Amino acid sequence: MKLKKINVLVTALILSIALVACTKDNSNNKGTEASGTASPSAGASASSPAEQKEYKNELHIALTAQPPTLDSAVTVSSVALDTAGNIFEQLYTLNAAYEPVPVLAESVETSADGLTYTFKLRQGVKFHNGKEMTSEDVVASMNRWLVTSSRAKVLLTNAKFEAVDTYSVKLTIEKPASDVLILIASQAQFPSIMPKEIVESAPAEGVTEYIGTGPYKFQEWKQDQYIHLVRNNDYQSSQETASGFYGKKEAPTENLFFHFVTDHATRIAGVKTGEYDIADAIPIENYDELAADKNLELLSFPGGALTAFLNTSEGLLADVKYRQAILAALNNEEIMLASFAKPELYSLAPGYLGANQVQWATDAGKEYYNQADPEKAKQLLKEAGYKGEEITLLTTKDYAEMYAATLVIQEQLRQVGFNVKVDNYDFPTFLETKNDRSKWDLFVASTGYQLTPPQLLAVNPDWAGLNDDKVKAALAAIRGAATPEDAKKEWETLQGYLYEIGSSTVIGHYNGIVAVNKAVENFELFEAPIVWNAKIAK
Repeated sequence: MKLKKINVLVTALILSIALVACTKDNSNNKGTEASGTASPSAGASASSPAEQKEYKNELHIALTAQPPTLDSAVTVSSVALDTAGNIFEQLYTLNAAYEPVPVLAESVETSADGLTYTFKLRQGVKFHNGKEMTSEDVVASMNRWLVTSSRAKVLLTNAKFEAVDTYSVKLTIEKPASDVLILIASQAQFPSIMPKEIVESAPAEGVTEYIGTGPYKFQEWKQDQYIHLVRNNDYQSSQETASGFYGKKEAPTENLFFHFVTDHATRIAGVKTGEYDIADAIPIENYDELAADKNLELLSFPGGALTAFLNTSEGLLADVKYRQAILAALNNEEIMLASFAKPELYSLAPGYLGANQVQWATDAGKEYYNQADPEKAKQLLKEAGYKGEEITLLTTKDYAEMYAATLVIQEQLRQVGFNVKVDNYDFPTFLETKNDRSKWDLFVASTGYQLTPPQLLAVNPDWAGLNDDKVKAALAAIRGAATPEDAKKEWETLQGYLYEIGSSTVIGHYNGIVAVNKAVENFELFEAPIVWNAKIAK
């Protein structure tokens, strides 16, 4: 086999996605201060050299929800993936330019027909249990990912990993695709490499032992309180400059505690008093209060799209007329203002991907977006023969913006004649209930930006039940397109179709806010908060 260069579509993708990295970071991916100015290193001090400082042996991070699992292949939960990323590693990951780069692999060769990828593995890599990683572990882990990850199941159908020798594996796929390495390197449902015996004993709901190769080891999960990770003293860090998820992982802090603080007032009070060093998902109502705190720094970053998903497979909304009525009723400005409070922290646009992702940015479907037309909605309900049947909105208070948006949508739908109830659960139960489509008609979720359209939750049948042949054909056309221009045309058509059938709708685009104690150093924001190089001065 010969080494094959990345094709033109992937090259254009990387160049366009790199623009997103620029919006997140003008220097070293630490995000920007919420005021919009470039942030220096969080907590960097000019008063004394680093070597004269003493640092704490614990870092405390406050999360807005308890993860449903730390098994990255079976969840799309950001709190789960952000925590698990300290324990587990991948064959490839993304650097700050959104390029796939090797981590547990040394290199990859692609066959001339684009159907076989041969990965050469790093030698001498040890799992947290002391076992050396070999091809049998990689094959077991990656084949499990192919059948458990909702994205991999759809985008790499009938793919298979096999061992070539002790330190080489090969992947075979059915059709050439431009995004194979990006899928493997992506943070979304990332494929963790684990010992073969852990993989083979894993129940369907996820592994029960968290043993990886990363800079931190799993120590304890105290239910409803925290996850405790300890430094992996045997970890052999890359010596490359830290870049995105790639490069040096020095683990200067011995203990990481990820606290589950679902009550927003408690999370805010904790970061102000120093109980927590870092706090995610800062509610907008606390923005001014925290911005005025001289001990804290607020970092903002392009968070993603607040998106409403409609049940296309069961219940009343299986009829497209009702879905179209809902889209006609929605006033997105009202919803986003209730969810994010400050207009400078959100924007309205129909695109499922970020405006700076120039390869994919489009306003296709704009005629269905933010209609705020109650009379049209009432007419569509009349045409559908609506008889007052109850519809259920599913939500969670663990994510303030999702809950606030749901309550506004409930009122907007009531005003046009829908009979609406809201079911509220903690976040793990929300995710579990979402999988039973007989229990909901609509839910709102904060969805992070993806690298390519086929990775979007809006087109994933396992996420909200959209099972549509036109969608499947369009995704195949995007992945197999000969040029970036052809791929974008296919995506524009598909985005317009998603709005036409009302399977989902972007509500708006938001910035995320993280509060960081100014004594914290080397904390990074990329696709997720990165703490494996972070430390806090005493």
